Formats: sequence, structure tokens, C-alpha cells
Amino acid sequence: MLLEKYDSQALLWITTLVGKTSTAGLSAFRGDLILIEGELREGSNNIRDRKTPELVIHEVAVLADSEKMLFINGLMYRLEHLPIFIEKYKEALTVDTIAMFYVEDISIPMLIVLEGITFKLFPYKEGMVWNEMLELLYIEKADLKGQSGEDKVVTVYNEAKTYKFKGETFSFEEGLTKTVEVKKDAAVGPV
Repeated sequence: MLLEKYDSQALLWITTLVGKTSTAGLSAFRGDLILIEGELREGSNNIRDRKTPELVIHEVAVLADSEKMLFINGLMYRLEHLPIFIEKYKEALTVDTIAMFYVEDISIPMLIVLEGITFKLFPYKEGMVWNEMLELLYIEKADLKGQSGEDKVVTVYNEAKTYKFKGETFSFEEGLTKTVEVKKDAAVGPV
């Protein structure tokens, strides 16, 4: 299975769940997906013995069969990281992959087709990406009651298939001209 392969390659990080759904042949993952691995620790050749990843997609939910991603959502900090995602995972992406990302440095919803993959991109301000996605797709917590964590990703995928995107279509290059500067609140953490 695809997700087991990524797990064996140490590409899944801060894993909330990874496992088979009740739908035969489908697996789900929630956690962070590594785009650029951290360096191996000095003297190690074990791929799991790395420093913190240099770049990840945060709070990801993935639904996959044995070879392809059917659905992925999560949080990217910068729109310019989209090609890095495609390069790293292109073998598992198809024109049918549903890719819905929150992006911190955009202020308007954007539809971008890049290398044949359609990305539905949404501005991100704060909150948990999973909860934001449920709200966007009009999924109530009661709709998920009694489901396994993996099957909840199947429910989100099924709703995402019929989601009507409301936003403008841009080329990737046009989208980059519409990014905004992200200002972080310096007053975070312990006092």
C-alpha cells in the first residue's frame, strides 16, 4: 500500500493515524507529510534517524489506494511550495486526485492547475485544518460519529468529490503574484 511505503521511507511525520479503512484497498493517514527531509544525524545511515524535516505539509489528511492518492488536504505555509509537493509525490498524483490545501500566504481562494493536478487552495488564518475542512464541506461532527479515524477521511473524501469551488482560476505564476506577507504574532508561547 502507498501509505505503508511512505511510512517505510520515513515521509510521514507526527502521525495521528495511518491504517486501512473499512473500504477494501483504501488506507488513510493524518499527520504531517514531509516535503524535504532533515539531514541524517552525524554518523547515522538510518533514514529514521534524521534531524527535524526542513519542510512539511502540516495537518494532512490523505486517502490512498495501493498506488495513488485519491484525496489530500493540509496546510502549506507558502504557495511557492506547491511544486515541491508535486516533485516529491508525483508518482502518486493523478488528474483525479482531489487536492484541497489551506495556504497561509494567500488571501483569496484559488484554483490552480499545475502539471495536470487541480489544486483547490484556501486562505488560512488559524485553527485546526481538519476542523476547517469539515466546516468547508458542511460535515457535522455527528456525521462522523461511530466511524474509525480512517473512515472519517473516507467521509471527507466523499464530500470533497462534490464540493463546488468558489474562487478564481489562476496559473501558478499568476497565483504567486497574489501572495501576501504573513505577519506572525510575536506574543506567543509562555510568559
